[in-house]
Amino acid sequence: MSIDNPERQNRIDKMIRLKEAGISVYPAKFEKLNNLKDVHNLKEGGGIKSAGRLMTLRDMGKITFGHLQDISGKTQIVFQKDKIGEELYKLLLNDIDLGDILGVEGAVFVTKKGERSILVKKWTFLGKAILPLPEKWHGLADQEVAYRQRYLDLISNEGVKERFIFRSNLIKALREFYWEEGFMEVETPTLTHKATGAAARPYYTRNNAEDIDLVLRISHELPLKELIVGGFEKIFELGKVFRNEGKDPSHLPEHTHLEHYCAYWDFEDNIRFTEKMYDHLFKVLNLEKKRSILDKNGREVEVDFSTPWNRLDYIAAVNQDSGLDILSYNDADKLRKDLKKQKIEFDGMEKMGLSALIDNIYKKVTRPKIINPTIIYNYPKIVQPLARINDDDERIVDQFQLVINGWEMLKAYSELVDPLDQRARFEEQAAAKKAGDEEAFEVDDEYLTAMEHGMPPISGWGMGIDRLAAILSKQNNLRDVILFPLVKKKE
Repeated sequence: MSIDNPERQNRIDKMIRLKEAGISVYPAKFEKLNNLKDVHNLKEGGGIKSAGRLMTLRDMGKITFGHLQDISGKTQIVFQKDKIGEELYKLLLNDIDLGDILGVEGAVFVTKKGERSILVKKWTFLGKAILPLPEKWHGLADQEVAYRQRYLDLISNEGVKERFIFRSNLIKALREFYWEEGFMEVETPTLTHKATGAAARPYYTRNNAEDIDLVLRISHELPLKELIVGGFEKIFELGKVFRNEGKDPSHLPEHTHLEHYCAYWDFEDNIRFTEKMYDHLFKVLNLEKKRSILDKNGREVEVDFSTPWNRLDYIAAVNQDSGLDILSYNDADKLRKDLKKQKIEFDGMEKMGLSALIDNIYKKVTRPKIINPTIIYNYPKIVQPLARINDDDERIVDQFQLVINGWEMLKAYSELVDPLDQRARFEEQAAAKKAGDEEAFEVDDEYLTAMEHGMPPISGWGMGIDRLAAILSKQNNLRDVILFPLVKKKE
């Protein structure tokens, strides 16, 4: 809003009059003893002292009704001229605007219509809003404002606030589950020398003091496994990762990632651990196992989270859905040619190496069809350069993913702990990167050095918190479960 807007100036004039009346318009503090929704728990006639944002105000002469809103919700407040005095009553009607912050002290009472309210005996001015609140929120234009000015979205839409309270409770429940299971939370660097641990394009930055180029991490993985080398056995990390790639409803350049690593486990242990985790979350958060969620088109679909989950062989499913035998290929150009014959195409395939092509076939023809929680297993070795080779078939690795409603929710595998094998696979990835595959892994010599000091058997696991929050709160766009998603700078 322009600074020369008449409504803004009118509110500033009111603020000046409040100051002239001896009112502190931005006081240092207020002793808030109750949430506004405590009116439902306190006995009628009981005292209450609370505060919040003024959302409505309706003058009825000698009595005025309004609503305050705080973190707990909205509550009706009632002002009577003979209770608060004529001077303060007049000030309230003339110089208080919707959006202002007020403290109120009074008693709980029930109106003739049966609404539990606060009968105000004293009010305190706590903050002037010199810009008005939005009147309505609907349509695409307003959604863009909601992302850019999330504070207005939170004020205007109670369901949005509840969604982010749910997200906070979800993260709390996850952390508590890990501690109950004997894991310890650790922190690893955000600035790294190499972009490793996932197939993604990194963000590049520079450290002037050291005169070195760095990248923002795309995964927590390698430093966490170095800690396993150092003697930790059950560790997890919750934090941001950054991937400089396309944006769609299920991908964002900055997202919250959870990873854990456990010495002496294999990927089957992690499957059981994951099912136990979800059972715990549904119990603690009081969620029904059978619940309605939104697909990518905004349609409601019913999903059953009851464990144990169904399992699906990656290779068998992709072969069936594509009409190709993906394990028979060792040349990207040949696979690319055969994909076109099958009329299977996707963005960027001309520059992809063999591993990226295979993974994108799966994402194109198989994953979108998966609705109920499903464990995908039996991955080709070439698509996961950090996973342990299967004992019975050297062409596959011991890995699984959990897929729900076409979204990859998490990935885990038995870790590759053989440093010579790891070096060879890194070099294969480096060749693919040199050939133009921007998402291929880089060789990480520091990690290889750590591996050569000896690693126990390990299974690692990574999950996107934003996707889990979206699925469980019935959203189909990650931006709706992130308080401040990245948007273009406003002109």
